[in-house]
Amino acid sequence: MNGLPVTLPLLPLVNGLRSGEIPLFNYLDQLEALFQQREPEVHSFLPEEGRFDRLRREAQQLLDHYPQPLTRPPLFGIPVGVKDIFHAKGFETRGGSSLPPEVLRGPEARSVTLLKEAGALILGKTVSTEFAYFGPGPTRNPHCLTHTPGGSSSGSAAAVAANLCPIALGTQTIGSIIRPASFCGVVGYKPSYDRVTRAGVIPLAPSLDHVGVFTAGVAGAELVASILCPDWHLAITGRRPVLGVPEGPYLERASAEGLAHFEATCQRLAEAGCVIRRSPTMPDFDEIVVRHNLIVAAEAAQVHADWFANYSELYHQRTADLIRRGRPVAVGDLAEALTGRRRLRQELIMLMDEQGLDLWITPAAPGPAPEGLDSTGDPVMNLPWTHSGLPSVNLPAGANEAGLPLGLQVAGRWYEDETLLEWAAELEPVVRAN
Repeated sequence: MNGLPVTLPLLPLVNGLRSGEIPLFNYLDQLEALFQQREPEVHSFLPEEGRFDRLRREAQQLLDHYPQPLTRPPLFGIPVGVKDIFHAKGFETRGGSSLPPEVLRGPEARSVTLLKEAGALILGKTVSTEFAYFGPGPTRNPHCLTHTPGGSSSGSAAAVAANLCPIALGTQTIGSIIRPASFCGVVGYKPSYDRVTRAGVIPLAPSLDHVGVFTAGVAGAELVASILCPDWHLAITGRRPVLGVPEGPYLERASAEGLAHFEATCQRLAEAGCVIRRSPTMPDFDEIVVRHNLIVAAEAAQVHADWFANYSELYHQRTADLIRRGRPVAVGDLAEALTGRRRLRQELIMLMDEQGLDLWITPAAPGPAPEGLDSTGDPVMNLPWTHSGLPSVNLPAGANEAGLPLGLQVAGRWYEDETLLEWAAELEPVVRAN
């Protein structure tokens, strides 16, 4: 495998690095060359002086600790991008903000520690919108540098899409994993709520925050999920899934281009032998959106109460407006909204049971990535799956005539992430065809 490009899929790369067939230092040399070429135009990582000197020192420590290939852990030598709201030893956490980093300090995120214990090397901090809300950073879409990569996990999605790292950590509070994964043409996996611990991550709205990952393919997401999710087990499906399309006011929020592409994807899935059932779903979708946004605002105001009191002038206007909207929310109104969150999950699962559905499929975003960097796009297609806490994954589903990626969002049952990803792996080659 010597000399293979850094575009190698995660599983062959893992096998090559663990066996020594791909020498770790040769791989880092190749990665550094690509990084120097692409990162200055994509801006997916926070700057770091001597990044690759540090990585080579850490790589040597790995080699010294695991000289025998058979003893090497599952992510031996794999570089990982870490969204800049995760605390990681040796790195400042700024949360995409202008606040003094010393006030944001905290213990290393458990998800980061788990990846390091599995042999991963931390390539660096990836760009986040301010505190994982809508204040954009400098990151650009690798497919077209004048278009947004999405957010809030902007840098993580763009880094994987640009082949700067095969794994990156992200979070989703509305649509911050699935939407940028769709815009950048990579796999994004948002687990069931709390399936991956949020410990050591600066929250936005704790009742809605999810920790997830970006990879180039589903097989890579499955490997990382097996490391991050407690009690991960092998799923054996043995059949094609029955797919549900949630028709009604929710689906109507996609653009004409997004809907046309979605219908073409559904046709390919049907031709591949999948049963697709259309179901009127979420007639109260507008109320769900209002409820979700109330929770985000109220909980963000609580999280940022002390920081905002001392540093309000340093906040992006969009974040400041969110916090101010959340301050007057009554305790009872927040409690009622949280009850509605659980109710939506029950309603979606009940519909799946009644109609014999295994998965929901929808557009992953209203359409392709919008032009410009002032906005990260609309997360509305992701909102109900975040609100309900059901697991979801973006499958790259080709591109439009301008070459901008589009995605298919696939959502599964509560805490049945293993089955979701197993079926997603089966759907992936069908969906990727364009």
